[in-house]
Amino acid sequence: MAETTWSDERLVAAARSGDIESLTALVSGAHPHVQRLARSLCATPEDAEDAAQEALIVLYRKIGTLRASSALVSWMFRIIRNECVRRARLMMRSQPPRTEATAAPSAEDEVFERLEAARVAAAIAALPTDQRQILIMRDVQGLSGRMVADLLGLSTSAMKSRLHRARAAVQRTLSGPALGDLDD
Repeated sequence: MAETTWSDERLVAAARSGDIESLTALVSGAHPHVQRLARSLCATPEDAEDAAQEALIVLYRKIGTLRASSALVSWMFRIIRNECVRRARLMMRSQPPRTEATAAPSAEDEVFERLEAARVAAAIAALPTDQRQILIMRDVQGLSGRMVADLLGLSTSAMKSRLHRARAAVQRTLSGPALGDLDD
């Protein structure tokens, strides 16, 4: 059985039309691919498992809304990516309190760390979507350039160009005055 059999256009088309056997085969065949992709995009194995499960639920419930059978893989990628990002944001908002066993930084160091993290997050958030996506996939998630280019349907040179522009924009933003700096 070929690796891409799960996304065969005839199988997807039949599932989109409501054929239960095709839908079951599609979800079953997609499972290992969805899990592998989620593991490469999510921050933790638990988040990856949850994102993969969510993607399969969406696939099962909303396959009929897919416009083109050939778009299945990119649709699943977007669902998984969005779920991983959502989970990462939740994790950032609810950082667990430090235990006494953990050497706690001084209150001043903690404030500076939070301010710097907020500056970096704001600089990344201000990027255009295509640049932000590539920067996160390459520099935060550590995916290879080839994998990022393939996942986004770009040539490697286009991906590198966007990554360079994203890094340069973040660098410019971070080299500017920090929040709270006084301008004379």
